[in-house]
Amino acid sequence: MAKRLDLKDLNIYYSAFHAVKDVSLDVPPRSITAFIGPSGCGKSTVLRTLNRMHEVTPGARVEGKVLLDGEDIYGRSVDPVSVRSTIGMVFQRPNPFPTMSIRDNVVAGLKLQGLRNKKELDEVAERSLRGANLWEEVKDRLGKPGGGLSGGQQQRLCIARAIAVSPEVLLMDEPCSALDPISTLAIEDLITELKKDYTIVIVTHNMQQAARVSDQTAFFNLAATGKPGQLIEVNDTETMFSNPEQRATEDYISGRFG
Repeated sequence: MAKRLDLKDLNIYYSAFHAVKDVSLDVPPRSITAFIGPSGCGKSTVLRTLNRMHEVTPGARVEGKVLLDGEDIYGRSVDPVSVRSTIGMVFQRPNPFPTMSIRDNVVAGLKLQGLRNKKELDEVAERSLRGANLWEEVKDRLGKPGGGLSGGQQQRLCIARAIAVSPEVLLMDEPCSALDPISTLAIEDLITELKKDYTIVIVTHNMQQAARVSDQTAFFNLAATGKPGQLIEVNDTETMFSNPEQRATEDYISGRFG
């Protein structure tokens, strides 16, 4: 069951550096939310707080709340490993385990959780590869290394690996930036398909991509050099691109800066 995310007064720090200031944002279930904005404004930093990846960096900390269906994922009793199973992540560059087989790449997370039943693992591998629209391309070479796939196939393999552990939210940090246009369109089609089952948040520098795939868009910007990044505006994507409320949003979307 896809879940809702709510960010409340989120402030993000790297040691003494205040990276992102006062972000409050609702992410509806079974929707795609795009984070846009110039480099360095905190988009990926905010994304990494949504499954507690941010705190892996030494000195990093968060103030405020990130609620998943009303439960604060930063609560004292909450296990970060459990959070990362519920809120999966796909990174900018495809990162399959290069020498591991395609099948074992997909089920790596389940094996870490202790699942050893071969039949169950095979079923999950097929279901996840079908979900990532990759099964027909790799079904006859599941034992071959994942590193032997093309860039676009590797990214879909990483998406299959992310959904194999049955997350409820998928985070994607510029998942198409290292891909050619044909592979990019395949990933965009897949993201739209995955919305039926998952809540998706995607960081992208590609305005056309945000307009094509997302239901709502959040625009982040730097207040000034050396100042924290801020959420400037959030709205449904059609409104954001046709009639933004803030001048800074209009300037960024129209390419006048950024």
